[in-house]
Amino acid sequence: MHMLLAYLDESCTRERYYMAAVVVPEDQARPLALALDHVVLAAAKAYGTSERAELHGHAIMQGKDDWAALSSMVRARIGVFDKALRAIGAHDVEVICCGVDTVRLQERYVRPDNPHRVVLQHLMEQVDLRAKRQQQAALLIADEVSDEDDHRQDLWTYQHEGTPGYLSSNLDAVVDTLHFAPSAASRLLQAADLAAYLHRRRETHTETDSRAKTASDRMWSHIRPRIVHRRCWGP
Repeated sequence: MHMLLAYLDESCTRERYYMAAVVVPEDQARPLALALDHVVLAAAKAYGTSERAELHGHAIMQGKDDWAALSSMVRARIGVFDKALRAIGAHDVEVICCGVDTVRLQERYVRPDNPHRVVLQHLMEQVDLRAKRQQQAALLIADEVSDEDDHRQDLWTYQHEGTPGYLSSNLDAVVDTLHFAPSAASRLLQAADLAAYLHRRRETHTETDSRAKTASDRMWSHIRPRIVHRRCWGP
């Protein structure tokens, strides 16, 4: 049995909470990481940014943190983002996007679950489903969060009692526990961040500048063929 590596990250607004998983076959993990390294190295050579700069969607598009040197260079920032998504789309990966309407979540339930918990459950169900269809096992790697132990406990409960909801699953294809890592140290978590950021922006923001819309559409086109599931739950 081969292994699928599922990298998970989130992006949100006050009204919506989204997460994306980039599901990578084990033989594609190293090539994709190297391809994203090359994007960063090319930017470092062209603009003097760090060779270890993190491919973080918000930081790139806002020209902050590792990408502060590009704060006045809109085309350069879009170019970095575009090349990174092109690299992701060029590899044999699957992208899963899940979300929740947090406003409706708060309105419907007296004691609503944390949006991250809700969307993470849905994302894990979809990763498990993809793994089962391919007769493979899946290992989950997520960006660091403050309540990691709670999410590990949730996974244990799901595997022993089933996930809540009408699509209840024991997540049989998921192996071990839910692993957390710093996104700055993982190009593959950064891939998930870029997918989550662009998906969230396209879902919650209307581009009024035709050039910005064209750039967004072009970037999305690189990973659109890789998207196997995309849903935002409205409770």
